[in-house]
Amino acid sequence: MKVFFRVFSYAKKLRLFVPQYIIFVLLSVIFSVFNLALIAPLLNVLFKIEDNKVYEKPENFSVSTTYIVDSFYYQFNSIIEQHGEKSALVFVCLVVLVSVLLTNVFRYLSAIIVARVRLDVVKFLRMDVFNRVSRMHLGFFSNERKGDLISRVTNDVQEVEVSLLNGPKALFREPATIIIYFIALFSISYKLTFFTLLLLPTAGGALGYIVRRLKRKAVQSQESLGRIVNILDETLGGMRIIKAFNARGYIQNKIDTETSFYRRVNLSYSYRKELGSPISEFLGITIVAMILYVGGSLVLDNQSELSAGEFIAYLIIFSQIISPAKSFAQGVSGLQKGIASGERIFSVIDNVPEIINASNAKILKGFNDQISFENVSFAYNQDQRVLKDINLTIKKGTTVALVGSSGGGKSTLADLIPRFYDVTGGDIKIDGHSLKECDIDSLRQQLGIVTQESILFNDSVFNNIAFGIVDAKEEDVINAAKIANAHNFIVELENGYETNIGERGLKLSGGQRQRLSIARAILKNPPILILDEATSALDSESEKLVQEALSNLMKNRTSVVIAHRLSTIQHADEIVVIQSGEIIERGGHEELLAKGGVYKKLSAMQNT
Repeated sequence: MKVFFRVFSYAKKLRLFVPQYIIFVLLSVIFSVFNLALIAPLLNVLFKIEDNKVYEKPENFSVSTTYIVDSFYYQFNSIIEQHGEKSALVFVCLVVLVSVLLTNVFRYLSAIIVARVRLDVVKFLRMDVFNRVSRMHLGFFSNERKGDLISRVTNDVQEVEVSLLNGPKALFREPATIIIYFIALFSISYKLTFFTLLLLPTAGGALGYIVRRLKRKAVQSQESLGRIVNILDETLGGMRIIKAFNARGYIQNKIDTETSFYRRVNLSYSYRKELGSPISEFLGITIVAMILYVGGSLVLDNQSELSAGEFIAYLIIFSQIISPAKSFAQGVSGLQKGIASGERIFSVIDNVPEIINASNAKILKGFNDQISFENVSFAYNQDQRVLKDINLTIKKGTTVALVGSSGGGKSTLADLIPRFYDVTGGDIKIDGHSLKECDIDSLRQQLGIVTQESILFNDSVFNNIAFGIVDAKEEDVINAAKIANAHNFIVELENGYETNIGERGLKLSGGQRQRLSIARAILKNPPILILDEATSALDSESEKLVQEALSNLMKNRTSVVIAHRLSTIQHADEIVVIQSGEIIERGGHEELLAKGGVYKKLSAMQNT
């Protein structure tokens, strides 16, 4: 139940809605019971079952069942005596119509409140999951399957809406209905009602056993659905490779295996869940039959304080308990899947981001001096360090190139500057301030990043260049595109700057995508640039255009360039050779060639 109450904590104005909901539910149930309570006086008086009984007007007003029943008996009998039985029937019909109208009005109002609460919860719960995921460090996404995260934000939240948010009805409305019905039954005959209560634990025990078996299957179902979404995401993203390697059969078998498992789990869940309703109904009818036999025998033998009309009314009211009891059983069964989904959602929300602002984080308003790495070490896990005792100073306005073999730690070192990860040893400072002491947003505001893979979005060219910049001006976007050598091909597109470039920009060539990424960085106009192999995936013609755009971008900026093609970084102010997480050489291009070390070997290999 902890998950249930935590879900509802996301509802806005819940404290305002709860009293209203309780009042509306109680009123709807009370008027519903009142409809059924009319049966006894109707039968007793209309068909003269109790001819010799005198009905007196109650004197002292009170909000009680006795006062209401006696008042109705008196009024009903008075109408029969003064206007006849048909007029009494008209009176009963009018009372029933008004009572039914009020029952449904209050039921509608309670349903509207539940709908508002449900939609509030779904919105704010989904946003909380997304906000938490977006704040997690990059290592989190290496350990989690993207499809499973998508499933939690979509399918699990949807399951919470469908299953768990029916809780007010399952856990309050139906129990309240049953309780009020039993109050009415006690007022008619407490002896017979005590007898029925002795029979209920049997029904409750059978339903409880079924409910306990549901949760494990619900968890398996949601986890399997997450894996299916993950497979679909990987399939759609890698369709070119799947077709090229004729791997469609392999993928089809993989998803068939998972969907078969999902089918088996949900079939098992359905067997148990659907069993609750017929069992509750059968047990309810069984109890009614036993009451009919016991109570009917007492009435027939004149051993009961109940009249025949009151006994019939008692049976009808008790029979109405079956429907809410059945709904209660179904609701509690359905809650298990919602609780399982809720636990999966909160397992994400409860993740504490590793990269957070310090309590007194400093706001960076610019970059004035240098970035310094002081004995920096880093490890993705405790067993193996990726970077070892790095000491490096990057002065403002200079270009520092990081070179070396793949896996040496170049990209990891660059990822530490925007605090995608935190160092595990030593410190990184910007203008003398430790990155851990700086506000993360203000730090990243000083940075522009262009990576080997152009990260673009399924949106227009304009919005991709202006990404993250509110109210970007058209002339500024066009100017950035011109500097990035992108304007000419953009204006040739079908709708120019308003052309949608498709998923991940796949409607464009690799060089065009990269130039849009550069235009995006130019528009941001950051003082520090990180270029991570920005030209390595391009053909010679595209590389020339992109390299020219990069040169325009790097003017008057501090740049950290990661490059495999050494020809692109020969004019760097300092070239740093990294191997196995350590700096083994550093200096200018000619200086490093003269040393005859690793850099010269790398250069010779690329020139052959």
